[in-house]
Amino acid sequence: MTTLVGPAADPRSRVDGLGWVSRAVFPDDRVGLTVAGDPPAGHRAVARYAVVPSVARARFLVPLGAPRAGAASLLAYNALRPPKVRALRAVLGGLARFGRVGLAPFPTLTVSVPAGVPAAELLLSERLSADLGDTPLLAAFGVRPPDPNGKPTLQLFSADGRPRGYAKIGWNDATRALVSAEAAALRALRAVVGVADHPTPPRLLTETSWAGQVVAVIEPLPPAVRGVPVDDPPRIAALLAVARRGRPAGTPRPLVDSTFLHRLAEQAGRSAATEPAGARAVAAVSALARRHGGTSVEFGHWHGDWVPWNLGWHAGRLVAWDWEHSGPDVPVGFDLAHDAFQRALVLRGEPADAAAAAVDGYLGRHGERLGLDAAQRRLVADAYLVEMWLRTWRLADAGAGWNAALHPALLDVIEKRHSG
Repeated sequence: MTTLVGPAADPRSRVDGLGWVSRAVFPDDRVGLTVAGDPPAGHRAVARYAVVPSVARARFLVPLGAPRAGAASLLAYNALRPPKVRALRAVLGGLARFGRVGLAPFPTLTVSVPAGVPAAELLLSERLSADLGDTPLLAAFGVRPPDPNGKPTLQLFSADGRPRGYAKIGWNDATRALVSAEAAALRALRAVVGVADHPTPPRLLTETSWAGQVVAVIEPLPPAVRGVPVDDPPRIAALLAVARRGRPAGTPRPLVDSTFLHRLAEQAGRSAATEPAGARAVAAVSALARRHGGTSVEFGHWHGDWVPWNLGWHAGRLVAWDWEHSGPDVPVGFDLAHDAFQRALVLRGEPADAAAAAVDGYLGRHGERLGLDAAQRRLVADAYLVEMWLRTWRLADAGAGWNAALHPALLDVIEKRHSG
């Protein structure tokens, strides 16, 4: 292993995932970050982390000084993870129980602040400890490759290993919008907790602005939660409960008169002003209106990212998390369409045209249980694909970059469907 010296010892200077995450978590230059070395002169150490497995291939920053918290950061919700990841975390969690002795083979990252400066002024974990009741908390975080659409997440634990919250950090325009949207969705969902068939959402514990970032702290999932199998059939009653939020079925309305279609048109127009391909989105919305404008459909809410890996079971109830794309006033059936699209695109690695065909197939098999006839199913599929391209554009326009799997391929798919 190469030992870093001098300024290079600060991981914030790196261009890899460790650099990206450490810049988001420790943005203040007054905070010292030192790998395999002493804090800068005039600084006092306030936290230490094991960098697992190495600086060059960092995957976890595990807090040192409280073995039960360090172990919990690796073992919590392990049942939700793939088998290979679960096995690795189990081994590392066992080592973490022995504190610095067990994690001694890994490099140590020392976090320090200038003498005389309160840590709460400079460190997000200290700020959140105060917001959550002034109880000292330890933070752990995973390290992923740099991702303009990704949100570094702090896992917050008490010294005895109890999970206290998960802090999502919105650090650019795209991720700040997503974190704020999820916080707003979780506040609104308090009103539907306990509604029959509605999945249980986690609670929003606090939301704050910090160092130019937006941070939402979400309560931990129940310790005994278990994941939904990736081949699980769709939960139709749950999808309808999400769409209606405890209210009776809505009266179908023509697409042409809907605020949904007007929103698509407005966003497509904005995309055309910033992106050459936006003109194709404008044409796609016009074609959608011509093809389906007279079709009436029920409108409601959607989760926005309804996929098996955002769902679990606990105490006989469905649990759903990651509500950052949730929103109102979309055709009922969008979550079913999204489930099919993402299973094809992400799980099976299929291209956009095959994922779109999967949407048609899923709606064909299950759409009637949502009250959708053949014309409504075609509307839902076509409208969903336009919505997905506009989501892709919104993220790119906010600095997240284009999703290469969806742009420009999804526009090609949409145009082919409208010309058929």
